[in-house]
Amino acid sequence: NSFVTRTNTCGELRSAHVGQKVTLYGWVQYQRQGLFLVLRDFQGLTQIIIPQDEAHSHVKELLSSAPVESVVRVTGIVSPRPLGQENPKMPTGDIEVKVETAEILNSCKKLPFEIKDFIKKSEALRMQYRYLDLRSFQLQSNLRLRSRMVMRMREYLCNLHGFVDVETPTLFKRTPGGAKEFLVPSREAGKFYSLPQSPQQFKQLLMVGGLDRYFQVARCYRDEGSRPDRQPEFTQIDIEMSFVDRAGIQRLIEGLLQHSWPEERALIMTPFPSMTYEEALAEYGTDKPDTRFGMKIMDISDVLRGSDIHFVQNALSYPHGSIRAICIPQGVRYLTNKDLESLKESAKSQFNQEIMEIIRRPDGSLKSLLTKFLGEKEQSELIQALNMQEDDVVLLAAGEHKQVCSTLGTLRLLSANLLEAAGLALRDPTAFHFLWVVDFPLFLPKAENPTELESAHHPFTAPHPSDASLLNSDPTKVRSQHYDLVLNGNEVGGGSIRIHSAEQQRFVLEEVLKEDSEVLSHLIEALEFGAPPHGGIALGLDRLISLIVDAPSIRDVIAFPKSFRGRDLMGNAPDYVTPEELEPYHIQVSWPLEEKETKKN
Repeated sequence: NSFVTRTNTCGELRSAHVGQKVTLYGWVQYQRQGLFLVLRDFQGLTQIIIPQDEAHSHVKELLSSAPVESVVRVTGIVSPRPLGQENPKMPTGDIEVKVETAEILNSCKKLPFEIKDFIKKSEALRMQYRYLDLRSFQLQSNLRLRSRMVMRMREYLCNLHGFVDVETPTLFKRTPGGAKEFLVPSREAGKFYSLPQSPQQFKQLLMVGGLDRYFQVARCYRDEGSRPDRQPEFTQIDIEMSFVDRAGIQRLIEGLLQHSWPEERALIMTPFPSMTYEEALAEYGTDKPDTRFGMKIMDISDVLRGSDIHFVQNALSYPHGSIRAICIPQGVRYLTNKDLESLKESAKSQFNQEIMEIIRRPDGSLKSLLTKFLGEKEQSELIQALNMQEDDVVLLAAGEHKQVCSTLGTLRLLSANLLEAAGLALRDPTAFHFLWVVDFPLFLPKAENPTELESAHHPFTAPHPSDASLLNSDPTKVRSQHYDLVLNGNEVGGGSIRIHSAEQQRFVLEEVLKEDSEVLSHLIEALEFGAPPHGGIALGLDRLISLIVDAPSIRDVIAFPKSFRGRDLMGNAPDYVTPEELEPYHIQVSWPLEEKETKKN
């Protein structure tokens, strides 16, 4: 209560304050028949008793007529609630304030929606009136937890480990590869700035400059269009260190998260487990596995290798062919035929992959189109390999290794959602399972032209020391020194040890990626002036906080987020500007015909 004219907040009064004269400020949460109202501020609720005697009739009239969400000041005496009227659900439930004087500081007009967490509101309406939505308990709680965590992260990095907090520019130039960047026009004809998708180049240049340890709560920008649960502007905890290896970065981040972790959440244990990219793909079908539950992908190629099943033999005849499966526990009991058909349809539509189901009956026998091709010995081996219990359902896929694993990885998550919707507790919502994924490929074939390569992450990632010789001969087999941090099946961080040799950086850009290295000449030149070995990481703050508070969307942990389509519905941005405003930037807008007609009308 320092610096302000209130004596207390609405959430702090207790029985120990009985008899004290207090002044409270807040919003009218609720008012009942001119007898009492509930006053709310950022810290909580207090019950206010409206005086009924003639001497205070003006106070009664004032407070009885105050619309919900009006801002008021009340002064009165803290009193114990009458016996039996205490409210154990409210921290201030043992007391009430008997008003002596009051003032309406600002009356509230009719609200577009009720400000209560349990009232359903469309997201568009919430975004349009975000300043009202921010009054809800849940958003207040989310933003305050976010603030506390960031403060503790600063404390850990700067005070305990000597990091330097540096702000890097947001007006820069285009970076080759990676996500699409927003362009900002300049007054030089034909020249544009670019909003950086991360401070990647600057933090490397800070290492060349000898700062040794850098961090920043960085604003980043990506023009990714309408992607679900993504934001065109987002925040990351950006970190870079000199003379460090992967293990050093991992220890730093584990310590950082332990130090800043909210006390009210389940404890996290370090060190975090680690697995390679190949292991993650083989066992979970994804590079961001949710390890809170089992249902791992099992390789049953050897079990079926001797069978006469045509599609099995066809799949195994290819160089990377395999037969894999997932076992859905109690699938018969919890999944309907419609559920199983929807899983098969997902595999077909998303991956063009056929799925075969196998059910273990209560008598121990198998029900499947495959059983007529399998002898008793093979069926027994299959049950043993998959550890099938009664009423389990197995989904089997045959084909190219990566496609089969990706398909089953997706079905694993879809099955988990269906099981939980049917009442089977599978993933503990209070558990936090962190995981490091390492040894990613350095390059991947381009989707639009598989004969060309692109960086799996970005072009500044160093190759694995054991694979550096393959850069010339077979770059597709080179592993990178990249590492991802995964939490409950979501990527919450990613980083790498960087290339610090100008010669190697130029080779990767020009010879492997076929990029024009001139656009990065400043960075390559900097590497020639005694650049130290260095590496770093960035944690996605929005995603991390949303997982900690179990928010349905990252928009629920950002004060003023953009909509699904990247629009600010409150301020109506982006918006049109006049030709006169565009003139200094040498830009003319070429309107599509239908928009021309709309603007005319």
